[in-house]
Parts: sequence; C-alpha cells; structure tokens
Amino acid sequence: MPSRYRDWLAQGLRDLKAARAMLDEGFYEWAAFQAHQAAEKGLKALLRFHHREYRGHRLVAMLEELAQQTHIPEALFEAARELDLHYMSSRYPNHFTEGYPAQYYDRKIAQRCVEHAGRIMEFVQQSLGE
Repeated sequence: MPSRYRDWLAQGLRDLKAARAMLDEGFYEWAAFQAHQAAEKGLKALLRFHHREYRGHRLVAMLEELAQQTHIPEALFEAARELDLHYMSSRYPNHFTEGYPAQYYDRKIAQRCVEHAGRIMEFVQQSLGE
C-alpha cells in the first residue's frame, strides 16, 4: 500500500478551507459536512503515515486505531464524537422526521464543527511534523 499520506493531508486542508467558506456563506449544513470530511482525511493521512488504513468514515474509530500508535488527547475524541453526528444528518432529509438538513443547522453548530475539524487537523499536522 503506497503511503500517499501527503495527498490525504492536502485534501483534508482543502476541505477545511471549504468548510470555512461554507460557514461564511451561510451554508451551515455543508460547513458541518465539510468539517467532517476535513477531519476524516486528516486522520486517514496520519493512519497512512503509520502504514495503516481505515475504510470507513467514523472519526472515533480512526482515533482509536491511532491511539495504538500515539497518545490522543481526550478533547480530540470529544471533537470526533460531535463531528461523527453530522456525517449523515448534514446531507439527507430522511435523517429527520420532517424537514431537510438546512432547517436544522445554524451558524453556532457549523462553527463548532469547523473548530473541531481545525483542532483535529492541527493535531495531525503536528504529528506529521508538517
């Protein structure tokens, strides 16, 4: 398995930038989803750096896998748990009994997601020495 961790990191950083743009433009559900994507790609970069691979989208599971290699601060697990809640609900109306995602997301929720993703990406970059 070729590492390619830098490719995953680069796309994760781009996704974080997109999340911030969606936040600024008021597309709060997309900001939340893009934040999850940024964190996911960052964590997959770190896993690949350690010659591991995870096929899925659960951030908490990726952190648990990484915890076998390095210390993971509890705050990152908290951030990942919150971001994991938005992987589906930010995109699909059938996640709710009625309405569609944009009706359930606001600036405060999206801002928290972007901040969580930023913290995870900072941890990833520090761990990679980037």
